[in-house]
Amino acid sequence: MTVGDMSKRTGVAVSALHYYERMGLITSFRTAGNQRRFPRHMLRRVALVSVAKRLGIPLSDLQEAFADVPLTGTPSHEDWQKASRRWKRVLEQRRQGIERLEKELTGCIGCGCLSMKACTLLNPDDELGDTGAGARRVPLE
Repeated sequence: MTVGDMSKRTGVAVSALHYYERMGLITSFRTAGNQRRFPRHMLRRVALVSVAKRLGIPLSDLQEAFADVPLTGTPSHEDWQKASRRWKRVLEQRRQGIERLEKELTGCIGCGCLSMKACTLLNPDDELGDTGAGARRVPLE
């Protein structure tokens, strides 16, 4: 398929397809006339990229998930299953992070304190919080 055909079929801009190709998410080949052509199996990859983008998943996560899915030749069912399992782990970690944020945010909104001493949402990994509130002089090295 031409890049224009791929764009029409997927709803993805030509410039985005070129970007995905530079990232190694999709691939094309060149005709004797040096025109870019995409194999039909790239449609699935572009569809997955579109879904991931809509969900706010970084393209770098997709690069990892697609790492073992061959770009040349149509991927097998097993290739997609491996990628799916890898991606599912990433999505599960993301889901847990969102649930944790939701709990902390609900508590924070309900509390309303915005205390830098007590609020783990505003001040995560606070190492000095245990020493008390207030300004501190930090020695220069």
